[in-house]
Amino acid sequence: MRPVSELQQQIAFTYRDPRLLERALTHKSYANENRLSEHNERMEFLGDSVLSLVVSEILMNALPGASEGELSRIRAAVVSEPSLAAVARTIGLGEFLLVGRGEEQTGGRDKDSLLADSLEALVASLYLDGGMEPAGAFITRFFRDTIDRVRTAGGAADHKTELQELCQERLKILPEYRVVSETGPDHRKEFTVELSIRGEVCGRGTGRNKKEAEQRAAKEALERLN
Repeated sequence: MRPVSELQQQIAFTYRDPRLLERALTHKSYANENRLSEHNERMEFLGDSVLSLVVSEILMNALPGASEGELSRIRAAVVSEPSLAAVARTIGLGEFLLVGRGEEQTGGRDKDSLLADSLEALVASLYLDGGMEPAGAFITRFFRDTIDRVRTAGGAADHKTELQELCQERLKILPEYRVVSETGPDHRKEFTVELSIRGEVCGRGTGRNKKEAEQRAAKEALERLN
């Protein structure tokens, strides 16, 4: 694990209370193994809200003619788990995390879900230590490319609609979605969905809500069908 001082240099911010950064980098698995009372799960909750607020303001200023639906769709793509994980990788966040032995052995430092959650916790630590200014500066700096890319693409791809149209055209039947598991605390649920066509499972997806999980299942099904 790299020293946290390097991360502070990477994000160009020096903490007044370094314990906030340490907590943001401490995964629940590490806290449980070492009998620590604090980890980053609650900070993820706050970071998610701060991130959504800042991204919403950026999009409103950048897209004055966009409708509420368009803004919501683009924001959802910007703050989606894959996008957050990609930003986390650009700053090498995984190398600074404190994770349990089990997570270490299974490659937890590079899991999309773990990286995305830890990035939200990092945003929360910036907000708690310095307020909205450093949190906003971090998001503006490190999410700029993601926001530009998503804006150009017009938001998240609608794999469900594409699959529905394909199934209607080729098979004259609609796909069926079924939630097969829900894990995590109430404020940080993770849903797993299976997609079936004519009774055969053709796709499986996991996400922070049912819609995201269904989109991923539909994407997998489309790749198989095409």
